[in-house]
Amino acid sequence: MLRTNPEDLIRKTFAHFVDKEVKPVAKEVDEAAHFPEELFQKVARTGAFGIRYPQEAGGAGGNTTLFCIMCEELAKGMMGLAAITAMQCLMGTNFLFRYGTEELREKYWRPAINGRMVAAFALTEPDAATDLGNVSTTAVKVSDGWVLNGMKTWITNGPQAAFFTVLASTDRSKGLKGLNFFFVPRDTPGVSVSKKFDKLGTRCAEISEVAFKDVRIPWEYMLGQEGTGVSNLTSILAEIRTMTAALSLGLARAALEDSVRYAKERVQFGRPIAQFQAIQMKIAQMAVGIEASKLLTYKAARLVDQGINCTQEASMAKLFASETACTCADEATRIFASYAYSNEYPVQRYYRDTRFLLYGGGTSEILQINIAREMLK
Repeated sequence: MLRTNPEDLIRKTFAHFVDKEVKPVAKEVDEAAHFPEELFQKVARTGAFGIRYPQEAGGAGGNTTLFCIMCEELAKGMMGLAAITAMQCLMGTNFLFRYGTEELREKYWRPAINGRMVAAFALTEPDAATDLGNVSTTAVKVSDGWVLNGMKTWITNGPQAAFFTVLASTDRSKGLKGLNFFFVPRDTPGVSVSKKFDKLGTRCAEISEVAFKDVRIPWEYMLGQEGTGVSNLTSILAEIRTMTAALSLGLARAALEDSVRYAKERVQFGRPIAQFQAIQMKIAQMAVGIEASKLLTYKAARLVDQGINCTQEASMAKLFASETACTCADEATRIFASYAYSNEYPVQRYYRDTRFLLYGGGTSEILQINIAREMLK
């Protein structure tokens, strides 16, 4: 009896989904610059949002490798949709699943993985991004729980989110050891969400600021033991970076495939431009970068699945794949030449969307420093 490889099945399923449901509307959705509710629900019906959670809890029982394959294929169709999905699958719901009470999981986590609620992750602040030691959002103990005050920014899915996972300090004197994550429903008094940002790329993935003013939440809304916020974040950091590498890989593949197709069709000086060595060299370099990105990304994903510390491997994958995606998108615009400057072709969207990949999970500069530090221990 023949058995289908789960990795092949996931790839074929989402490749088909992208071809049928995403690509035909990608231009329209990007230009509208609104959260794509209809596409969001179609992704939900595939079971994607629960792909990395165990079946006994209501998820799909997949692993990081399957999650990354899904992210790669979705990003190949539309980076904005892939970003929304990644947030829903990982950062937005992870801590609630791992540390929330059964009541919270039933009321919020299950609806989120079924697409009935949108989740968001509130980590970054105006003066604290990579510098977590400068987080100024506070959570103060009171008789019946906690009171949160502070501001978060660059919150993906913020305008639509039904709840937030929020990083706050319970004791500023303890620095990083005083940081903790909290569950905050959007309808809690004192929570306010700004209008969405007007962005260069990933335009359908709406982003906003979220303010917390005297927001009172019960004791059980702390996610994890007090003082473990940074260590709990670190525990999924490799997965976040590997996922971002997979998103990068998907976009790079889209840029390459479009470039190959166009080079075969575009005729100059009496022959297709694919016959010119300058174009061939661009195509070759794009293909080599993509193949290397694939090896780095799925090596890291499999190490995560095996429970092996892969901080360095995940950092390398994210660094190389995101930079490769930028290179591929840039080269695609050069191959398309003036046509890349027109919104008629998606390569201009690839070029814009690549900037998103450079920031999430750590900038290239930070990743290089981290990799070097690991090497020089």
